[in-house]
Amino acid sequence: RAEQARNRFQSELEFIQCLANPNYLNFLAQRGYLREKPFVNYLKYLLYWKEPEYAKFLKYPHCLHMLELLQYEHFRKELVNAQCAKFIDEQQLLHWQHYSRKRTRLQQALAEQQQTQQQQPPHGNTAAK
Repeated sequence: RAEQARNRFQSELEFIQCLANPNYLNFLAQRGYLREKPFVNYLKYLLYWKEPEYAKFLKYPHCLHMLELLQYEHFRKELVNAQCAKFIDEQQLLHWQHYSRKRTRLQQALAEQQQTQQQQPPHGNTAAK
């Protein structure tokens, strides 16, 4: 029973992270999965991954945003179009590039701030008269 639950957890974890890939979403849409009621219900069921106790296991948290969008029929229909998947893919790349640059700048600023603080003499360390 515990092994069965672990296998289910792992399978769902792997599947939900695949949703971060727009080309995979396009594949699912072109094969009609996104029109099937049982599959749409499964996507709704997977929303529990948004809870912090589950989300902490995700390596690609962007999949949660895609899972949210997949709840909308219009979005599921648009994914049949390869251009839609390509656009999402490009937007993800731009987001990650911006995030990476911003994170690097923040880390540099923090390192500089720490270095400046280390170079300053401690307060209250004045010579006694």
